[in-house]
Parts: sequence; C-alpha cells; structure tokens
Amino acid sequence: MPNMRKSIFCILSVLSCFAVVPALANWEYSGTYLGDGWYTDDGSRFVMSVRGGAALGFGSIKNEVGALTTEYYINPGDGMVISAAYYDACVEGGGCAGFEYAGMGETSALPAAKDYREYSFAAGASLGWTIPNRPQWRLEIGWDHISEAEYNASPLYEGDLHLAGGDVEGVVVHVQSGSIQSKVTTDLISAMAFYDFFDGMQKPVRKMIPYVGFGVGYADTTTTLNLVDPYGDLSTSVDLQNFGELDDYGVLNFYRSENSSSNIAGVLALGVSYGINQTMFLDFGARVSYIPKIKWTLKNEDGSRTRDWLSAENMIYANIMLGLRFEF
Repeated sequence: MPNMRKSIFCILSVLSCFAVVPALANWEYSGTYLGDGWYTDDGSRFVMSVRGGAALGFGSIKNEVGALTTEYYINPGDGMVISAAYYDACVEGGGCAGFEYAGMGETSALPAAKDYREYSFAAGASLGWTIPNRPQWRLEIGWDHISEAEYNASPLYEGDLHLAGGDVEGVVVHVQSGSIQSKVTTDLISAMAFYDFFDGMQKPVRKMIPYVGFGVGYADTTTTLNLVDPYGDLSTSVDLQNFGELDDYGVLNFYRSENSSSNIAGVLALGVSYGINQTMFLDFGARVSYIPKIKWTLKNEDGSRTRDWLSAENMIYANIMLGLRFEF
C-alpha cells in the first residue's frame, strides 16, 4: 500500500507540472494568435478537479478455501452435529455420550453466508485537457480513493454438507464454518474521456451542463483478514496450524493477514456541472467502477506462506460525489 501511495503521488506531481505552462499565458484566449492582441479561441483548456462523497461497494463472495476436509460427529437422537474438535473436548470432559462418527466433508463446498455490501467515503482528483476545436470532449487522468470499509461475517460459510466415511451412511448435515472481521481499501488510477453537452467553444455560465464519461483504470485493493474458529472445524487441520497458534484449549488463533489485489478496472461516469464563471464549475456526478476480483488471504507469522480464503468477484463501486472543477 505505501508503494501505491508513492506511485500516486509521483504521477500527480508530474501531471501538476503542466499547470506551469498555462500559468505563463492568458488561457482565457487559448488558440491561434492573429496579431494586434487578437486571438481565436479554439476551446482548449487545462482542467483540474477535486471531489468527495460516498461510495457503495458490492460483490459476490466466493469460497476460496481449497482442499480442506473436516470430520463431524452426530447424535442420532436429536440430530445435533459437532466438529471433531468439539467432540474431542467433550470426550475429555466426560460427555458426548450417544454421538456417532458422521464422516468427513469438504469445507470448500460451503457457500458464503452473505455477499459483500458496504458503504464508505470516497475522494478523488483529476488533471486533464479539453480537446482543441472539440471542447465538448475532455480527457482526464484521475485518482480515486475508496476509504476503509468493513466486511464482517459470522459465520463466514454456511450450508449443507454431504459426509462420507462415517458410521452412518448418506448423512447430510447443516454446518457453519469460520468467522471474520476484515477491512477493504481501494485506490483507482484512471484514464477517462468525458463529453459535455453544450454548443460553442466556451461552456455556458450559470447553466446546468450534463456530461457522460468512460474509461479504464488500474485498481489496487488492500484487504485485511482476522479469521477466528468459533465452530471448531478449522483448528484440527494440520495445514492451517501454519497460519496461527493453538491456545491452551486447542483452538487455533489465526494471524492477522493483509493482501493486495491489482486489477484492470472499467469506469463509467454520469453527472452535471454548473458554471459559476468561465473557469470554475461545480460538479455533481456518479461514477461506477468494475473490478473483476479481490482476495482475502491467510498468511503465516513471517508472511512467507499464503493461502487464499475468500474473494469478492465482480466488485462494483458506485460513487456519488460533489466536486469543484477549474478550466484555465
């Protein structure tokens, strides 16, 4: 994430250098010099904008656990199902009479209990240019930051499992697995083309000017993952014990993990601007960004080993933002 922020700073710093040239000229009369102090205005302008508002992110949570087999026990009398970890603890305590070995099931077959749908704040800035003799078109390079949002789920996965290898054949049990607290932060650098709906070489003042935009971007999403095992189905896995430590009760306490996902993103924009004067515009608009996939991973103590745990596919960020745009 620090490298991403340094890259963003460097890009915007370089782009802002272009502001020096407009500052040395009278850009109110951009275009061709005719002589005797007269210019033809071709409509080209240097564009700079800032914005802020709210964001809604939503995506489909997918199980990325992979091969992970869990053993279960069942009480035929009341149908109660417990994991092997709870069964072992129960036996040590002198209980669990009447339970039978139900068999093994793949945790990877369990669906997510809920999809990702979270609100957060959003902010951004852009630098660009309106095209000479086509001032309705403006091209911008921008940066948008979707601030930290939480995705918490308990249970994380829940559903019916078909068990095999148990004392009772053909057992189907309803199980729950894992609980998480996590955070998601996204930065998006985009190249956008906008079309402003007006006639002439200059945008009208004190009038609403609708616009549409489209473009592509580079999205960097950072996820943090705090996984716990309240249902006891994860702690008995020898492989998962590389990603945490067992406490005195045999419960696996997972390490806090962080992961970065990079994607090519698609961006659409729709909004309206209002000209306060010829160089300053209020901008109210919506941006929709599509990110194919972000991931949450488990990591061991020194970060040398990772294991995918869940992902959000077809992520959509819908941002509603109010901004101020300057055209010189």
